[in-house]
Amino acid sequence: MTEIIKVEHLKKNYGKHEVLKDISATVNKGQVICIIGPSGAGKSTFLRCLNVLERPTAGKIIFNGTDLAKLKDGKQLDNLRQKMGMVFQDFNLFPNMNVLKNIMLAPMKVKGSSESEANQEALQLLKQVGLEEQAQQYPNSLSGGQQQRVAIARALAMKPEMMLFDEPTSALDPEMVGEVLKTMQDLAESGMTMVVVTHEMAFAKEVADEVWFMADGYLQEKGKPEEVFDHPTSQRAKDFLAKIL
Repeated sequence: MTEIIKVEHLKKNYGKHEVLKDISATVNKGQVICIIGPSGAGKSTFLRCLNVLERPTAGKIIFNGTDLAKLKDGKQLDNLRQKMGMVFQDFNLFPNMNVLKNIMLAPMKVKGSSESEANQEALQLLKQVGLEEQAQQYPNSLSGGQQQRVAIARALAMKPEMMLFDEPTSALDPEMVGEVLKTMQDLAESGMTMVVVTHEMAFAKEVADEVWFMADGYLQEKGKPEEVFDHPTSQRAKDFLAKIL
């Protein structure tokens, strides 16, 4: 398997508070990893360290052969970051631009795509997430689920090598969750490498190649979904899963 990202002895402190204590893990090309665990476990911090939105206190994050943790802010880091799409809890769409323009903006500004090229690409992506008819609408006229699907399309517009999802359904009404998970499942089936922090256990069971259980700043358990969900080995995972399954 081709390694896409390798994390070695990652630590993250906020002042004296240790959020990530010592994490080593590998993501292979085409893998879907779901990270589960209690709130405050450090899951989102870990995800944000992968593209150095959060600077690690110690350790390595090797992506495409380069240790991102060593790079200063600048062009090289920006170029590598562009290869990792990110989708947040809050959709962060630009309210003053229609859906199509939201998706066209980064490829034109950052990649230098022509307007017609970006337009064509954006329409194709909207079709992929089932929203081509909403192209001219503004974000505030869309449901939360639709806005999150636009946010996924916008991240894909940069043609990333992998996608990071930080609890992408947590801010949604329950009836909107399914449509976003379906879009993510389609993406997984198309071969996209994905790391997903989620509370959606059914999605993790069905779609993940590996489930990583995080608690208390450590990666306590990882394995195939059926191993982690049906036969957890750590007491912390047993307690957590007993409460939610």
